[in-house]
Amino acid sequence: MHLPAEKNAPRDFDFIIGDWLVKHRRLNSRFTHCKEWTEFDGLSSTVKTLGGFGNLEDNVLYFPEGSFRALALRSFCITSETWSIWWLDARKPTTLDVPVVGKFSNHIGVFFADDILDGQAIKVRFTWTATPGENPRWEQAFSKDQGRIWETNWTMDFVRVGQEMAPISLQS
Repeated sequence: MHLPAEKNAPRDFDFIIGDWLVKHRRLNSRFTHCKEWTEFDGLSSTVKTLGGFGNLEDNVLYFPEGSFRALALRSFCITSETWSIWWLDARKPTTLDVPVVGKFSNHIGVFFADDILDGQAIKVRFTWTATPGENPRWEQAFSKDQGRIWETNWTMDFVRVGQEMAPISLQS
């Protein structure tokens, strides 16, 4: 059964609904001036929930050291007009990551959170690029100086299942 969306539901994440092939790039080391990346494939499938005020993204990540599952949960707050995004890693099934919170403007969504990495306070930034007619892209960046300098440490390029996967540029 497919439940219909509410008429006033936001459409910001409609671009990612469906099934995707994903090209991941992950920086090998964070905050060490590392320039080496590991590339790997993945699969993603996203469905609307909460009458369109949320969505669930089911992921399979094919890391070189082995695959695992993860889930992104997104929900929209009518009052603040912002989205919150949580990440659940199946390797830690009882812990949701701190949510990033933000919104879209001109097809770019920017989301922030305060978090802890290896005992150090950091800021987290997710950037979703959803340019019409182009494939979606997600980037994660961390800052250890309250957002003055950001280090991008993960990217995901999405290609809808059935489209040909183009080579990914290694430039960042």
